[in-house]
Amino acid sequence: MSMLNIPLSDTLKNFVDQQVADHGFSTSAEYVRVLILKDQERSNLHALLMAGAASAKTPPVDHAYFKSLKDRIQQHAAGE
Repeated sequence: MSMLNIPLSDTLKNFVDQQVADHGFSTSAEYVRVLILKDQERSNLHALLMAGAASAKTPPVDHAYFKSLKDRIQQHAAGE
């Protein structure tokens, strides 16, 4: 695993230490890893939303769509 050293002001270091204590993280490194993973997830979600916004329009996903989907799944499960 690679290491990353990040210089922090005393104020930021105190904030990180408080977050670790308040939220059950074992170390400040764990807290920072969680923040990075959440940011990565946010970036991935943003990319998916942008791709969806740029994609072609489709019929609405409504009650009829979900009923049709459920019916197809049940037919497939029954081997029809």
